[in-house]
Amino acid sequence: MVEHRPFARPLAHLVLVLGILIVAFPIYYTFVASTQTLRTILSPPLPLTPGGEFLENYGTALFSGASQIGGVSIARLLWNTAIVATAIAVGKIAISILSAFAIVYFRFPGRMVAFWIIFVTLMLPVEVRILPTYKVMVDLGLIDTYTGLTLPLMASATATFLFRQFFMTIPAELVEAARIDAAGPMRFLRDILIPLSKTNIAALFVILFIYGWTQYLWPLLITNDNQMNTIVIALRKMVSFADAETPWPLVMVTAIFAILPPVLVVVLMQRWFVKGLVESEK
Repeated sequence: MVEHRPFARPLAHLVLVLGILIVAFPIYYTFVASTQTLRTILSPPLPLTPGGEFLENYGTALFSGASQIGGVSIARLLWNTAIVATAIAVGKIAISILSAFAIVYFRFPGRMVAFWIIFVTLMLPVEVRILPTYKVMVDLGLIDTYTGLTLPLMASATATFLFRQFFMTIPAELVEAARIDAAGPMRFLRDILIPLSKTNIAALFVILFIYGWTQYLWPLLITNDNQMNTIVIALRKMVSFADAETPWPLVMVTAIFAILPPVLVVVLMQRWFVKGLVESEK
């Protein structure tokens, strides 16, 4: 065992510290660059200590924005991305719970066929269905709208499969007890299944929120107005082929703000996230 080896604990801590440094150093370096002037960034080597342009760079990015994205502020970009990520996460979970609930607890013709059709969509990459989906969004007039940004990404075969597997572990006696208490299907779902699924929901929310926050291809296609850009799209638009034309301080500030919300979600929901992944007894 590790605890009986005199050098195992220091070695384990050393490896852990090295891993943290490898992961955290690029983020720190980005923060340092976000506090420097453009001239300093373009004149390597970049200092390892923060510069004196913190307030100016962050104030400009938060309230004025860069000319490459039409002067849209980071506050607006964060608002757009938060709406998209939250709507995708909540929509995927809600649709998946209802789909799994119908498949497990209702008996109707073609029930398993419907499940396998949903499951088979896992084999279809996004690129296969992105053009027909885009055509539908254009026909419905949903370009440059939050609905167009989120609705096509709300269905999730993976989440449906996970909720189905969990619902199948619910004891039949619990279902019978609900029937004896005259609980209808929706009351059974609301009062019993959802409370029992809260750790699964929390774990999936973290994963799906990050999935929605980091979306690139679909927001790139569905948005033309800079006011509807997500922060990832804005970050790409700000980078030019010529270094001198790229506002690197603002790019670095935008990168920091793009990193912070997913990190905060993981940190704040860490306990629920771990429980949802490893807990076997409900």
